[in-house]
Amino acid sequence: MLEVDPSVLERPDDEDYNSAGYDTSTASLSSSVHQYLFEHGRRYHAYYGPDKYLMPTDEKEQARLDLHHEVMRMLWDDKLHESPLNEPHRILDIGTGTGIWAIEMADQYPMAEVIGTDLSPIQPEWVPANCRFEVDDAMLEWTFKDESFDFIHGRNISSGVSNWEHLVSEMMRCTNPGGYIELCEYAIAVFCDDGTMKPDNGAKIYIDHMRDAMKKMGRPPPDPQFMKRLLENAGFEDVHSLEVKEPLGPWPKDPKQKRIGAMSLLNCETGIESYAMAAFTRVLGMEAEKARSICDAGLSATRNKNNHMYGKYYRVYGRKPKGTGVTDA
Repeated sequence: MLEVDPSVLERPDDEDYNSAGYDTSTASLSSSVHQYLFEHGRRYHAYYGPDKYLMPTDEKEQARLDLHHEVMRMLWDDKLHESPLNEPHRILDIGTGTGIWAIEMADQYPMAEVIGTDLSPIQPEWVPANCRFEVDDAMLEWTFKDESFDFIHGRNISSGVSNWEHLVSEMMRCTNPGGYIELCEYAIAVFCDDGTMKPDNGAKIYIDHMRDAMKKMGRPPPDPQFMKRLLENAGFEDVHSLEVKEPLGPWPKDPKQKRIGAMSLLNCETGIESYAMAAFTRVLGMEAEKARSICDAGLSATRNKNNHMYGKYYRVYGRKPKGTGVTDA
C-alpha cells in the first residue's frame, strides 16, 4: 500500500497540486531524462544510471552514429535488414540512437508504424508521420503488449545488454506469430589476413582492452554462434546468420571496400575514443591519461596504410513460429 505524504493531507481540500507548490508540468517531469554526466570533455547518458550506456550522447557522437549508419548500409548492400518482411504493420527498433534506421524504415515501409526506443532522447523532432520515439530501457520489463510487432530490430546494442536471455524473451513475447526479430552486432575484434598486424599493434591492444572491459561488466561481445543459439533457444525458427568484413582504412583493392575503409577510418577519428574512455576509466580503473594514450595508439594504427586490418559485423535473424499466439487466460 502506498503511503500518503502528510503534507498533502494538510492542504485545503479544494487546492490543486500546482497551487500547493507542486510542479507537475510535463516540462518539469520530463526534464529528468535530459540529465547528463560530463566526463573527458564529452556528454554521457545518466538518466537510467551512468553505466547503462558507456558511450557519449553529445552532438559529436550523434554525427558519428549517422556516419556509421552509412557505413552499415554499404556493408550490407544498402539493405536495412535481412529478414524477409512483407508489408509489416508495426516495427520496433530498440537502442535506436539517433533514430536514423527507424526513420529510413518508416520511409521504406509507409504502411507501417515504426517505433524507436532508447535510453536518451537524442532523436530528431522532424520525422515521417509513421515514425515516433520513446525513452525506454530494454533491460527492464517491456510495456508493449504481447504480439505487438511484425519486426523487432536491434543494432550495436551489445555493450548495453546485461541479460540477453531476458531481452530475446521480451522480443519473442512482443513479436506477432510469423514475425521476425533481427540483431546486428560488431565482433569487438580486429582481424588481419596478411600478417601486417603485429602483437604490439595499437589497434589490437585497444580492442583487447575493450573486450576486457565488456567481459568485466558481464557483457562479453556476442558472436554469431551465440546469437543464433540465443534465438533458437527462445523458440525462433528458420534462424540465419550472416557476416561481413569492415576494412579499417582505404587499403583494399576493391573500389567499394576501399570506400568503406575510408569511411570507417573517418568513423574511427571519434569512435575509438567514444567507445573506450568511459569503459577504460570507469570499468578498468585506468587514469584518463593512460586511457587516452591507448585510444591515440589505436587510431594511429588504423591510419597506418601498412596495417591491413578489418572488423566483422554479424546479422542474425529468425521467425516466430505461427500458431504460437498468446491466448487470454
